[in-house]
Amino acid sequence: MTRQELENRTKQFHLNVIKLCTMLPKHISFNEVARQLIRSAGSVAANYRASKRAKSKADFIYKIEVVLEEADESHYWLTIVKDAHISTDALVDELIKESNELTAIFAATSKTSKTKRNNPGNTNQKSTNQKSEIL
Repeated sequence: MTRQELENRTKQFHLNVIKLCTMLPKHISFNEVARQLIRSAGSVAANYRASKRAKSKADFIYKIEVVLEEADESHYWLTIVKDAHISTDALVDELIKESNELTAIFAATSKTSKTKRNNPGNTNQKSTNQKSEIL
């Protein structure tokens, strides 16, 4: 998946969350859940977009960690919507699945980025070992 595709995917996640929240019943407690959910989903998209402008590897990792945290928070709020039976729409299940996938993607991105930062000369251990075996 390209960076642009992932940026589009996070934006679509935010838009789908907004769509879901407009369908929720109007009640003060549901409004609070919707507000938190929209905020965290929007933060996934906005902070991922901001990661493109990172000033350093450390700044990129920081921004990705924020995206990861917000994706996980979005998952939490979506499970509240489902478990409290606020909505039984199939979109809730789709968004829970998407938040899990985004969380996994950004956890892997964070891990890879940290590994590359900590081992700048050895970013492809398997490839290096294979070359030495051939020689």
